[in-house]
Amino acid sequence: MADFSVDVVVVGGGATGVGVARDAAMRGLDVVLLERADLAQGTTGRYHGLLHSGGRYVVSDPESARECAQENAIVTRIHADAVEQTGGLFVVTPEDSEDYADGFLAAAHAATVPAEEISVSQALAREPRLNPGIKRAFAVFDGTVDGWQMVWGAAESAREHGATILSYHRLTRIHRENGRVVGVSCHDVKNDRELSIDCRFVINAAGAWAGQVAAMAGCHDVQVVPGRGIMIAMNHRLVNTVVNRCIRPADGDILVPVHTVSIIGTTDVKAPDPDRLAIPRAEVQQMLDAGEALVPGFREARAVHAWSGARPLVKDTRVAAGDTRHMSRGMAVIDHRERDGLAGLFSISGGKLTTYRLMAQRIVDEMCAQMGEQRACTTADEAVPAAVGSPTYRVTHRLAEREQAWQRDQIVCECELMSRSAFVDLLAAEPLATLDDLRRRLRIGMGPCQGGFCSTRAAGLLCSQGQTDAPTATIELREFLKHRWIGLWPILAGAQVRQNALDEWIARGTLDIDHAPGQADPPERFPIGAPRHDGQPAGSEQKAEVA
Repeated sequence: MADFSVDVVVVGGGATGVGVARDAAMRGLDVVLLERADLAQGTTGRYHGLLHSGGRYVVSDPESARECAQENAIVTRIHADAVEQTGGLFVVTPEDSEDYADGFLAAAHAATVPAEEISVSQALAREPRLNPGIKRAFAVFDGTVDGWQMVWGAAESAREHGATILSYHRLTRIHRENGRVVGVSCHDVKNDRELSIDCRFVINAAGAWAGQVAAMAGCHDVQVVPGRGIMIAMNHRLVNTVVNRCIRPADGDILVPVHTVSIIGTTDVKAPDPDRLAIPRAEVQQMLDAGEALVPGFREARAVHAWSGARPLVKDTRVAAGDTRHMSRGMAVIDHRERDGLAGLFSISGGKLTTYRLMAQRIVDEMCAQMGEQRACTTADEAVPAAVGSPTYRVTHRLAEREQAWQRDQIVCECELMSRSAFVDLLAAEPLATLDDLRRRLRIGMGPCQGGFCSTRAAGLLCSQGQTDAPTATIELREFLKHRWIGLWPILAGAQVRQNALDEWIARGTLDIDHAPGQADPPERFPIGAPRHDGQPAGSEQKAEVA
C-alpha cells in the first residue's frame, strides 16, 4: 500500500520544481515534491544572484529577453522580501568594441526590454568605482534576488495551498503500468526508510539531473548538458548596481551586488558530471582579470569564496556539443507521451531563475491539458507569505533590526548580523536541518570570515537548544567548515591567506576539530588543501548537492 496518493509528484527542489509545486497546489491539485537534499541546494543556490532585466539576451535570444523583462516585474512583486532593486548598467569598457553597443538599444526595444543610454558621467556618478575609461553606458532594470529565500518563500506558499514538501527524499524508482506513470518510490535519507507514492503525473524538474530522472522511467536520451560556471564573491560591495559589459555574453562579464558582497561571474564550460564541478585556478584568475576591466583595482579587494554551478542547458543542435555558452537559455518542456509513448511524465529544463514562475506555469498548463481539465494559473497574482506587505530588500535591513534589539538579542554571526533568536527560531521550525541547511536560510558563515568565528557558536547552540549532543554537533561543524573551505583554496592570496590561517588555527590549533569526539577518523582522505596526485588541492571539486 502506498504511503501517499496524490495527483502529481514533482521531482527536484530547485526554483523550477518548487515553482511547479506551488502552481499545481494553487490550482487545487494534490502535490508532493521530492528533493534529494535541501531545497535550492543545486543550481538554484549556485548562481550569481542576478534578476535579469532581459538586457543580456536582447541580441542573442530575444524571446528569452522578453520573458525575463516580464518575469522580473512579477518576481519583484511576489517575492519582494528576496529582491533588491539595484538597477543595472551595460557598459563598454576600454577593451571592448562599440559594434555590439551600436545595436543594443534597437535590439532591446524590439524585445520590449526597457533600456536607455545615459552619459558616461552619469554612469560614473552612479558607480564611482567603474572604469573611468568606459565609452558608453546603458541603464536597464536588472536587480538581484536571494535564490534560497525566494525558493523557501515559494515552498511556504505551496504548503499553505496543501502541497507536501519532502526534502532529503531521494527518488529511487518511477513506476509505470500499461504505458503510463502510476507512482514513484523514494528513500527518506534522514530517517533511513522507503516511501511509496501513487500519482497521476510526475513532473521531472531536476535541472541538470533531468536526464537521469527520465531514464528511471525508461525514457533515455533526454539530453540536458550541464554548463559549469564558476563565480567568486568579493568581501564587500564594489558596486551597488548590477554592471554588465556591453558585449555578446562572455566569461566574467557581469558584477552583481548581493547582500554584503559583490559576485563576479561566470565561466561556461561543459561538465561531464553535474555532481562533480571543478573550480580551476586558471578560471579563478580569468574572473579576477575580468573584474579589473569593470572596476580598476578589483584584484586588490579580497576574494572570500569561489563556487561552481551547473546550468541545465538543453542540447542545441545548432551549436557544437561542448559550446555551452551559445546554447539557448530558453526553457524546454518534454511530453513523454509524445516522445516515448509514456503518459503521465513531463520533463522541464533550461530557462533561468528569473523565469522560474513562467516555466512552472507552462508545464502545469500542459499537464492540465493532458488531464482534460481547466485550471487557471494564479501564481503571478499572489505574493508568497513572507513577501505580503514587505518592501523590497535593502542591504541595511539587518542593521536596522539590530539597532532596535542590540541589548536584547545576541549576535552569532557579525559578518551577516545574524542574531541568536533568528538561529534558534529557525532551528525550532526545522529541527532536522543541518548547519549547512541553516546557512542557506540565514547566511551564517557567508561573510568575510567564512564561518571562522560564528560556526563554533552555531554548533554550540545546537547543543544548548537540545537539538543534538556534542559528538554529533562536532560532525556538523566539520561538515560545515569543509564546505566553506572547498571554496577558499582556489582563491588563496594576499589578505585571504591570513584570514584562512586564522580560521585554521581556531579550528585545528585550538579546537583540534579533526580529532574531537564525534568521528573515529579525520574527515578527509587527504588533509584539506594538501596536493592530490593531479596537483589540485583536496576538496577543489564540489559535489553539486553540497553547497
